[in-house]
Amino acid sequence: MKNMQSKEEYIKEQTKAIFSKNDKIISSHTEQKLNNILKNEIGKEIILSTIIERNKKIVDHTSIMDGFIYQKILESKDSKFIEKLLIQLPNGIIKTGKSAKIDYQPLQKLLINKNFQEADKLTQNYLCKLVEIKTKNSKNWLYFTDIQFIPKTELFQIDLLWKIYSQGKFGFSVQKEIWIKYNKQWDKLWEKIKWLKIENGIMKRYPQEFTWTTEAPEGHLPLFNQLRGTQTLVYLFNSIDW
Repeated sequence: MKNMQSKEEYIKEQTKAIFSKNDKIISSHTEQKLNNILKNEIGKEIILSTIIERNKKIVDHTSIMDGFIYQKILESKDSKFIEKLLIQLPNGIIKTGKSAKIDYQPLQKLLINKNFQEADKLTQNYLCKLVEIKTKNSKNWLYFTDIQFIPKTELFQIDLLWKIYSQGKFGFSVQKEIWIKYNKQWDKLWEKIKWLKIENGIMKRYPQEFTWTTEAPEGHLPLFNQLRGTQTLVYLFNSIDW
């Protein structure tokens, strides 16, 4: 009994340490720590109860670790473990609700399942839809003049979903950080997020030459008007102030 109690306390301390780090991107070291915790039933119960309790308390500051754990549980193939999760959090970590016109739950579902290519398509559709709502004009892609019609709250929601379910690697705000870091040099951004072919510096072809997994470099996704110049992206980045 004493050994079991000490083991439980140790796992609780390890779990607390994982969340206290608040990393922007989940490191391989942190992932290994989590994998070790999830190797036994006590660890599974502690991890599950932790993200459920956090979800009740945290509204605006969901951690990428919450999303990562949610995905880990679904990938565990432990049916009882998965069932307990889905009873408490059937739709995911983020409470998307519904805005006036957009339901973001389909996007959350795609991202939870790491179906990044379909999530990318849906993201573009959402952004066009948000502009259409304001302008009453049908859109297949966006010009820089359209960005003003995308409410920041909606853009934040989309960006948050991408970050939470990509280990912190994807999202418009992630791309902006890289752009700022390299003094707003577009060639440097394309190089860092791997939108260019190494051998000739030409933009990659959609969709086959892009990477649709978390093995992609930081900032690789989502694609935004990928072949339509930089002006629209500048306006989008300028809308991101979080």
